Amino acid sequence: MAYTVGQVAKAAGVTVRTLHHYDEIGLLSPSGRSAAGYRRYDDADLERLQLIRYYRELGFPLEEIAAILDDPAADPAVHLRHQHELLTVRIKRLQEMVTAIEFAMEAKKVNIRLTPEERFEVFGDADPDAYAEEAERRWGGGEAYRESNRRTSRYGKDDWLRIRQENEDWGRRIVAVMSTGAPADSAEAMELAEEHRQIIGRWFYECSYEIHTGLADMYLADERFTAHYESIAPGLAAYLSEAIHANAVSRA
Repeated sequence: MAYTVGQVAKAAGVTVRTLHHYDEIGLLSPSGRSAAGYRRYDDADLERLQLIRYYRELGFPLEEIAAILDDPAADPAVHLRHQHELLTVRIKRLQEMVTAIEFAMEAKKVNIRLTPEERFEVFGDADPDAYAEEAERRWGGGEAYRESNRRTSRYGKDDWLRIRQENEDWGRRIVAVMSTGAPADSAEAMELAEEHRQIIGRWFYECSYEIHTGLADMYLADERFTAHYESIAPGLAAYLSEAIHANAVSRA
């Protein structure tokens, strides 16, 4: 079958401009042309484009990809084995980073994304390794950290969606209570502080009142955690911290 440049671009998730560029540099030249001179790609071209996409995802420059694909000693099976090995190493590294980062993200109550790449986007220009190191330094030797790792390693897309929905719903309700002027040690605020503790316990690790008040202190001591709660509503970081402490005292 012959495919137009537009069909190939849509199927491969690239732009027409990208395919034109690949053609211009000799990385992927279509096997045919229409009577009017338009590019026409066949199945072999699509297989080559698939390999190009794999190598680009792994960070290879275009010149190096061309050299790899045009090596007469290599066949498609060799390329696939090579990419499989590279991806396996990369996936292992990403899984290690995500596992370490998730605990810090939970403490920070950042919405957890659904793929490793999306989860890392929440850090902006920050170095994800810095969060992993911090999580390991703060909690790496504790049972809570290990328990969070055990649980989250089993979670799939639906689990993360439920966690996100629960956190967003809880956030709306505590902001609503704070907006009424109810003090942080009111029954309504303490009930939501208790719910906050139970969400952590349900999804991540057994969160004692001692651990919970430690998190409450961190929400004020660490400017990044403070900024997260302040982005939900001004004053929420201090309000939640006080509510958590009041709830712990009332339950003692």
